[in-house]
Amino acid sequence: MTTVAIAWDNQTGRGDWARDAAGQLAPGDDLETAVWMSLFTDRRAGPDDVVTDGTDDCRGWWADAYSEKPLGSRLWLLDRAKHLPETLRLAETYAREALAWLIEDDVAARVDVTAEWAGPTFLVLRPVIVHRDGRRADLRFDWAWQGA
Repeated sequence: MTTVAIAWDNQTGRGDWARDAAGQLAPGDDLETAVWMSLFTDRRAGPDDVVTDGTDDCRGWWADAYSEKPLGSRLWLLDRAKHLPETLRLAETYAREALAWLIEDDVAARVDVTAEWAGPTFLVLRPVIVHRDGRRADLRFDWAWQGA
């Protein structure tokens, strides 16, 4: 089954359904859409997390209070993180955490994630999803953030 493709806007930091030249919803790849949603939906901050936007808003999806598996990632906590190796390590950790369900639900045999800087305000995540039959999905997500 095909899902709707997601188009990411680095200026707003938001994704939306992609449209084709005729204005219709553009078809997407099921796995890629699931990864987009896993990485760029805000998971609730944990009790030890520091919310960097100056508020006490821990974000997250309200229904996570009724679920053993929270939805999304904590990547949003890095919006104002400094351009440091520690930020890359946290991005990789948060992405692996968000994609762990792919292994738990037998969608993938393995998930590898690397993060790197692509400029002073762009962080790149490269998740590699290895399917049980050995096929690989090499993905790349880069976005602007408000880091210092």
